[in-house]
Amino acid sequence: EKFATGMGTISLLSFIVSINSTTIDISPSYDLKIKAARLMQESMLALKNNRMESGIFIDDENDPNETGLVGRPFSLITTDEGDLDAKLTTLDPNFSAGMVDLMLEMNLQRGDIVAILLTGSMPGANISILTAAKAIGLIPIMITSVGASQWGANHVDFTWLDMEKILHNKDLISSRSIAASIGGRNDMGRLLSPAGREIIVNNISSHSIPIIRKNKLAENIEERMKIFNRYTRIEEYSAMINIGGGVASLGTSFNSKLLAAGIVSRAEVTEISLREGGIEGTLSKFVQKNVPVLHVLNIKSLTEQLGMPFAPIPIPEIGSGSLYAEERYNIFVATICLIVVCSLVFAVGYHSKQKIKEHLVDHEPDSLL
Repeated sequence: EKFATGMGTISLLSFIVSINSTTIDISPSYDLKIKAARLMQESMLALKNNRMESGIFIDDENDPNETGLVGRPFSLITTDEGDLDAKLTTLDPNFSAGMVDLMLEMNLQRGDIVAILLTGSMPGANISILTAAKAIGLIPIMITSVGASQWGANHVDFTWLDMEKILHNKDLISSRSIAASIGGRNDMGRLLSPAGREIIVNNISSHSIPIIRKNKLAENIEERMKIFNRYTRIEEYSAMINIGGGVASLGTSFNSKLLAAGIVSRAEVTEISLREGGIEGTLSKFVQKNVPVLHVLNIKSLTEQLGMPFAPIPIPEIGSGSLYAEERYNIFVATICLIVVCSLVFAVGYHSKQKIKEHLVDHEPDSLL
């Protein structure tokens, strides 16, 4: 009985030692991630202050973290329905650290040229990509579709191009868009009112950048490729990054919902069943040139990949979470404790066997006669 009690005590102590013997594995890219997250935090604050200076009130119900960067459910430049939780998730400075993680996984490094397709739908995702790119030292070449889905950059007086200009002027991002389109259906603002299309056209003009406005979607896509090619040959881009579900980015040659978020391989694009007569988007055209692609959409799936919370309230502190460091159990200590417990179990078993054997030898059964 005393032996069993001692074994129980030692087992309990072994468990306590194992559970408390942990090591912290800091991410090798910790400093870059912190830099990117802080850039995004500064960017969000700069844009929020700009809105507050204009006397804009924050919608506490739909913007619980009070970022000032959640758009309206409807406006003249709203192109489609949107997922509010997804927009809130991207408005977390740590999302920029997540984008650093993916960019480094693609082996991107300082001085690499990347093509980026933006929309007005997820300003948080746009900011996260551009601040991550600045932290690493990438050279982004950007084209924007200005129209935005619900809860995005859909204020008529505060489009993505307006945000982008503020951030560039404050040196929080390293580039601005070199061209823009209306966006929305067919990339030409179908389903928007004439007034909505006019607002976007005037907004693009006010930023003195070329407008992509051909007669057909395929021509708008081809125009994007020409613009990117003017800067450097398509094959020489180190990556293509797509943010959002813009039709000019994804085209109509496959069901865009089947394209997984995150790093996309050529095989993943070609395996999606092609639609006969469908139009290939800019993403597919880059993939065909063997340019690595990062697809930022389906935000819930992306946060699961990165080990990040979805639509967190409040916003987590910069540097917290498994993106930056992981707590692991000390395998060596746990193994020693396991060996000790297993040895005790064996010893108890052996001791019990010996006692039973002795009992059988010494035992003299009563005579039945």
